[in-house]
Formats: sequence, structure tokens, C-alpha cells
Amino acid sequence: MRPRDCAPRPAHLKWLLDSDPSIRWQVMRDLTDEAPNAIAEERSRVATVGWGAKLLARQSRAGNWGEPNEDRGLLVTLYSLVALMDLGLDPASKQARKMIDCVDRRLVFKPLDNRPFLHGETEPCVNGRILALGTYFNKPNRALANQLLREQLEDGGWNCEAVEPSPKRPKSRRSSFHTTICVLEGLLAYEREGRKSAAVTNARKRGENYLLERRMFRSLRTGEVIDERWLRFSFPTFWHYDVLRGLDYLRNAGVKPDRRVREAIETVIKRRHQNGRWPLNLLHREQIPLEMETAVGSASRWNTLRALRVLRWYNDSTW
Repeated sequence: MRPRDCAPRPAHLKWLLDSDPSIRWQVMRDLTDEAPNAIAEERSRVATVGWGAKLLARQSRAGNWGEPNEDRGLLVTLYSLVALMDLGLDPASKQARKMIDCVDRRLVFKPLDNRPFLHGETEPCVNGRILALGTYFNKPNRALANQLLREQLEDGGWNCEAVEPSPKRPKSRRSSFHTTICVLEGLLAYEREGRKSAAVTNARKRGENYLLERRMFRSLRTGEVIDERWLRFSFPTFWHYDVLRGLDYLRNAGVKPDRRVREAIETVIKRRHQNGRWPLNLLHREQIPLEMETAVGSASRWNTLRALRVLRWYNDSTW
């Protein structure tokens, strides 16, 4: 922990702390280095106050979120659970235990012979998220982790079209940034819960190198920007990749930054406004039954929190 001083906090930190508990506890942990008991106390409020409490209240008695017959089977539920994880809902809280017990007992993928929701489905991007959710709220799913290991491609990443090709496209042999980041987040969560193995670690390192070799957003073959939208930041991210999400994963995974992330870091810095805040650059079409930040172009606490902790990770390194 860094020594604290009596200097006044910058205005952008005060602005972040004057927010929802889900933002506040992460600021206290990642930016202001508060005492663990104070962080835990603030985190406990996610279940009862603000965004976390509102999203929990919108779970149906059947265990899902959204309409009874969700498109493609429980995607709104998947994204709602990911949001609760991102908000930092304490998985040991009684509210979280009640919520995930209902999911575990009642939700199934009907097209897959009623496979339990937390056992996953067919696409790696979805299964990476479900692996992370099951690990965070319930228990690590070894079978699902092993399935993802088998689906890793030669270039080090993953692609849903490698296992579920569309009618218009053949089976892909090249990875997707979108799928790869979802799987990496799942494997990291799995390892964090004591399920370390050489196979999982090696797969994750190969996936990280897939991102790093491409400078987090460039084509390995041409050096061109793959998708300009990846240079604009959103929250929630749903299944979408962007530079800030990729960098925040590397920070969370404890990857030591090197020259391969420098241009991505410069992109983050360029997005910062003069008042020290980062805007919400875009909203994705996917939705959850909760509104947090919806004004594109306006200052975003989520983007500001994530950008500041990424820059701290980068600046604190000695490479």
C-alpha cells in the first residue's frame, strides 16, 4: 500500500467517489489505496444501494432477466450477470447467494437439451463469460475450462466462428479480438480461484500474446487499425472488444507492460478531456434492464475509473 498524505484529492477523484457504491469501492481499492475494511464495507453496499440493488431486483422468479423467451437463449441474463460481476457484487453476500442459486436451479439452454446455464453453451465468447461468472458466483467449471482450451486456435486466440461458423462464412482459422478477450477473462477468473494448471496458464499467455503482438488493435499482417471502434470506449462492453477493455484485462492479470502497449496507452490518454475525465464514446445495441451511463459524449465514471487504473498500472511499471 502506498503511503497516504494530506494533499487534497484531485477533482476527478472526488467526482468518482461521489457516485454509486460500485464505482466508489473500486476507486478506493485501485486508486486511493484505502484500508481493506473500508473497501469491504463500501463494497457490501452494492447489494443494497444503487445500480447493483436495482439490477438484482429485476431478476424474475424464473431466475432470468429480460423477456421470458429471450433471443438466442438467455443473452440478456448473461449480460446482466456480467454487469453484477463488474459492479463487484460480493459473491458471499446473501443477495448474491440467493440470486445465483436461482440461476443454478432454474435456467437451462433449451436448444441444447436443457443444459444448465452455468455449464455453458457452444460459442467460446459466451462460454468465456459463463466460466468467469460460474467461478465468481458459484464454483469453477473444469469441463468448461477444458472445452475452451481445446478450442484455442494456432495463432493463440479464439473465434466463435471456428466452432460455430455462420451459413455465410466458412469455419475460421483466425482468431477474433472479441472472442479472445471474453475467453481470457474467463480463464483468469478460473485461475484466480485456485484452479491453476500449466495448460490453463500457457493458454492464457498465448492469448495475451495474441493481443500484444497486434499492439492491442492492429493487423499483424498489414499494421493497419483493425476496427476504429476499438479506439472508442463503452460500458457495459457486452461481447465487444476495445483498447481500454484489453488494457484493463492486462492490468488485472498482472502482465508487465512493454513497448507493445505504448500506442494503446497513448490512445487512452488522447481520449481524456481537459477536466481529467473520460467520456462515454459509444453505446452498443445490446441491453440490460438497468440504465447507468447513457449520454454519449458526456463524462463517464466507468471509463474514467478504468482509464485511470490502466494508466496507474502502466506508469508504475519499471520496464
